[in-house]
Amino acid sequence: MRPADPPGTGPRTATRKITVTIPEDFLEEIRSETTERGMSAYFTEVLRLKRKRDRLRELVDWLEEEHGPVTEGEHTAALRELEDLDTEHDRRRTTARNHPGEDP
Repeated sequence: MRPADPPGTGPRTATRKITVTIPEDFLEEIRSETTERGMSAYFTEVLRLKRKRDRLRELVDWLEEEHGPVTEGEHTAALRELEDLDTEHDRRRTTARNHPGEDP
C-alpha cells in the first residue's frame, strides 16, 4: 500500500505546466538526483516548504512586533529544548527498531 499524498498533491489534484528559469549547474545537480516526473514533485515540495517558511516568518515578525524580539537566553533555551526533543525522537526510533511492536 502506498503512503497517502500530502494535501493538494494527489493524483486528482489539478496541475498546470509552467516554465521557470534556473542556473544550469543547479538544474544538473537536481536532475542527477531525480527523474523527470520526480522533478515536478521535487519543485512542488520545495515551493510548499518555502511557502510554509514564509508564513512562519510572518508569524515571527508579528509576534516580535507584539511581544518584542526574542532574547539570546530565550533563543538558547529553545535550541536546547529542540536538541532534547531530537534526542528523545532518536531514542524512540532506536527502541522501535530494536524492539518492534513495543511502545517506546
